[in-house]
Amino acid sequence: MVTPPFIPGLELSRRFYVEAVRPLLDENAPGVVHSAAHLGSGSEVLGFDTARSADHEWGPRLQIFLKAQDAADHGPHITTMLSERLPKIFCGYPTHFAATGEGDVRVMRATDGPVHHRVEVTDPGSWFTALLGFDPSQGVTSADWLATPTQRLAEVTAGAVFHDGLGELATARANLRWYPRDLWLYVLACQWQRIAQEEAFVGRCGEVGDELGSAVVAARLVRDLMRLCLLMDRRYPPYSKWLGSAFARTPQAPCLAPLLSTVLAATDWHTREQHLARAYEAIATVHNELALTDAVDPTTRHYHSRPFQVLHAERFTAALTAHITDPAVRALPVFGAADQFIDSTDILVHSEMTRTVTRALVNRS
Repeated sequence: MVTPPFIPGLELSRRFYVEAVRPLLDENAPGVVHSAAHLGSGSEVLGFDTARSADHEWGPRLQIFLKAQDAADHGPHITTMLSERLPKIFCGYPTHFAATGEGDVRVMRATDGPVHHRVEVTDPGSWFTALLGFDPSQGVTSADWLATPTQRLAEVTAGAVFHDGLGELATARANLRWYPRDLWLYVLACQWQRIAQEEAFVGRCGEVGDELGSAVVAARLVRDLMRLCLLMDRRYPPYSKWLGSAFARTPQAPCLAPLLSTVLAATDWHTREQHLARAYEAIATVHNELALTDAVDPTTRHYHSRPFQVLHAERFTAALTAHITDPAVRALPVFGAADQFIDSTDILVHSEMTRTVTRALVNRS
């Protein structure tokens, strides 16, 4: 089969719904109200897909959302009907997804029989709960926000809604659009705290001749600074594969990307420290421009009596925490959301903290 011209996945799914799926629903389930969207996993949902993405779990796919009772009553019939009546090729791409033998992973393949399609028929509450652990249309608690990886939050707030006949998707997605203000301040404070924990280690590792260790710490700090920029810009940081792509879309990227690239390319700790210091000061200036707190001095300085140039990022943690108005949020330990505490230095070196977080995770599940 000749490879068709690449179409961004969201556009392909939109056309698939409008031209292929919707007419079949109108004909075969005319009284069943539905919504249609392409949300959840997949590089195309975040807008990062390329022709390479077509090698697995990419193609003409989407979700059809029904009322819960309709999903139970009509979902199986609709799924079967689509298998039998969807076109086998759409815009040059097979609509049949064949098993690869690698778990649930499937790829587009031509077929002469009914298609194993990727049109998921479900109800909003079940779908959101399966992905997030809660139904955002019923409200989002602080525990929900903090226990949910930002990749998941990105998956449900990005993508595209093609039709919202139920009128539920817009509400659910709006409820998840961004953290409530106090939780945003808290997550920002915890991200600065992560930087504070390790910023002196670049020099300390280098001082004892451990350039490899210094480079590893610097890379962790670069990752945390990129995530901080995304959080400042009210964008959910995606997981590692797409972190750089997402960061490149932030307003800070043109200034910071060359500095951070130099940090990663450096072969000695003095160069790493020098360029990290410039990056710290640039991001500290952005913090002040957000006016979330009183201005904090953005200049770097020595790490106490040691000759390492740092920002003392805990100053930004303290400034943000001081502006949290909800006592319950302000009282939270500075561990942060799931993505932040999972490898926090404070968590790893204090056994009681580790036990506390582990118990919280067990209780959450």
